[in-house]
Amino acid sequence: MAGLAESGSNPDVELLYNINGLAKDAPRWFDRVMEFVGEYGLLLAMVLLVLWCWWTVRRRGDEGAAASVAGLVWAPLAAGIAVLVNVPIRGFVERPRPFVDHQGLDVLVSGKSDFSFVSDHATLTMAMGVALFVANRKFGLVGIGLALLEGFCRVYMGVHYPTDVVGGFALGTAVALLLSPLAMLLLTPVAKAVERSPRVGWLVRARGAVPVGQEAAIPGARAGASAEERDLAA
Repeated sequence: MAGLAESGSNPDVELLYNINGLAKDAPRWFDRVMEFVGEYGLLLAMVLLVLWCWWTVRRRGDEGAAASVAGLVWAPLAAGIAVLVNVPIRGFVERPRPFVDHQGLDVLVSGKSDFSFVSDHATLTMAMGVALFVANRKFGLVGIGLALLEGFCRVYMGVHYPTDVVGGFALGTAVALLLSPLAMLLLTPVAKAVERSPRVGWLVRARGAVPVGQEAAIPGARAGASAEERDLAA
């Protein structure tokens, strides 16, 4: 991997220079914005997106609320597991950061002394985005979009090769999807137990939320009572 990175004719390196070259032409304030967004902003946005989805699910309060909340809990867990899996991968590949082997890059973040493949940020965001997609497609598509933007930012900042980002996307997706059935098998009963709790049930279903199906049953019961009253009156 490191040998390929040293070749200037390698498409990976060429794409690195093309994307990072945008930073050289951009105003300094824009680079500072991209630095914050790529290092912290998109991770924070992903967390807020998961919380927003949780708030929406619990307020809706349908019969699948427990399973949906279990899926949302799986999103950050999947991200954490994916990063742990990445630790031995980075130690095995030992690919230096792009700025170590290539001159002329505009590196927006200093102090990056660890290995480059695969990108932790790309792994984290894509694992959360894919796990969120499993729980809720609408929010999941937004999460995957944020993950793609995160990958672009890491290359723009000069701290990762494009293949580092693609590898992170693949790792995050694999962990989120392959372990999802086991995670849901374990987390869904826990979410259902929390839902039944009088103290913390609001974490799964908002107080006063009526599950789908019960709303129709209540008017039907009133209609049945009215028919019975008419029969007695007759």
